[in-house]
Amino acid sequence: MRFHDSMLDLVGQTPLVRLVGVADGSGPLVLAKLEQFNPGGSVKDRIAVGMVTAAERDGSLRPGGTIVEPTSGNTGIGLALVAARRGYRCVFTCPDKVSPNKIAALRAYGAEVVVCPAAVPMAHPRFYRNVAARLAAEIPGAHCCDQYNNPANPAAHYAVTGPEIWEQTQGRLTHFVAGLGTGGTVSGVGRYLHEVSAGAVQVIGADPQGSAYSGDEVRPYYVEGVGQPSMPDAFDPAVPDEILTIGDAEAIRVTRRLAQAEGILTGGSGGMAVAAALRVAERADPDAVIVVLIPDSGRGYLTTIFDDDWLAGRGFTEPADGVPVAAAIGPDLPVLQPQEQLGSALRRMRGTRAGHMAVSVAAPPIRLPEIVGFVSEHDIAVRVATGQARLDAPVAEHLIDPLPTVGWGQQLDTAAARIAEHGACVVLRDGLPVAILTATDMAAALEPEHETTGSSL
Repeated sequence: MRFHDSMLDLVGQTPLVRLVGVADGSGPLVLAKLEQFNPGGSVKDRIAVGMVTAAERDGSLRPGGTIVEPTSGNTGIGLALVAARRGYRCVFTCPDKVSPNKIAALRAYGAEVVVCPAAVPMAHPRFYRNVAARLAAEIPGAHCCDQYNNPANPAAHYAVTGPEIWEQTQGRLTHFVAGLGTGGTVSGVGRYLHEVSAGAVQVIGADPQGSAYSGDEVRPYYVEGVGQPSMPDAFDPAVPDEILTIGDAEAIRVTRRLAQAEGILTGGSGGMAVAAALRVAERADPDAVIVVLIPDSGRGYLTTIFDDDWLAGRGFTEPADGVPVAAAIGPDLPVLQPQEQLGSALRRMRGTRAGHMAVSVAAPPIRLPEIVGFVSEHDIAVRVATGQARLDAPVAEHLIDPLPTVGWGQQLDTAAARIAEHGACVVLRDGLPVAILTATDMAAALEPEHETTGSSL
């Protein structure tokens, strides 16, 4: 008989699969290491076993204790697997951009989940890592594994994942590519491969735009489970030979191509890593062997990246037939600084014929979470005329309700209902706000249609 004593015995020894649908078959050999074949569905199973074992060894976690962890989902699932086998309670904190599927999976394993706002700064008490630290201090017998700063994280990859890849490729790989989340995978695997190859293997990290690893200004992005607002201790900056920045649109496009051309269902972080690997393949020698680590399955993203309506509503799809929102938008998103006065806002809106403006301190291109609110010409006029506001008051004190959003490739009738209720809506392209759409803009876009077909507004 062949059997295993527990699910934990199934962690590791994930397969390599050649990419031929998204990669150029005449170029370098591009191999995907499919971590979705771990029992919890992701590479994080590896560090979960390592971190819990290390905590048990040093006495930080005792029988009947509680594992607390800030997670975007996958590390939590790995820890929940270990906890189920070893008898621990789990409490996880997640940012609210984590897909509902992942949160539901954590709860299915019996974990308690605290959802925290993703857009708050790191110093904010509601930042999900700070909430985890507070809970770990408050709950008797609790231990926070802290994947971001735990040396057991990269150590697990140095001891196991790196040797696996070296053995599977018989030492022939020339490049290793992985997304930068906690930095543990690149640091651990990369250090092993550098040592065993005497520095011949190139180690490349893939990072989303808006993350600290690649030196970008820290800003919001859509892809989950990768990037950081600051460098965690689990990351060794001396290991990667290069860090490539991949935007949301490119990561999502490659993620969906992997499913349709390779039969590989993964999340945005996997698509981001493969996008980086394809860039490496374009410039590498034809006899190169590139291993890219795909960290998880895409089943946790069916309501986001793989949902056509979700993509369209955030502007990640091109305009279709008919009259799209793109036909009605102007060249720029009108933006005010929070301290600008209402009188100045009125003059700018009259001068540009923009009935609504966004308020933000961020530099363009602005991300949606960076908009602190909106003002409208009509609302300001009413407030000033009725004595509720003065023209020298800052716009930040007189914001209207948040405006709904619409994707630039969606049809105008999709935007019409939102404009009818709110007076305007924000247009998103590739996830970024690019315009504010009003009924006047819609009328201008439909005028040629009106003249040709006789339709009316």
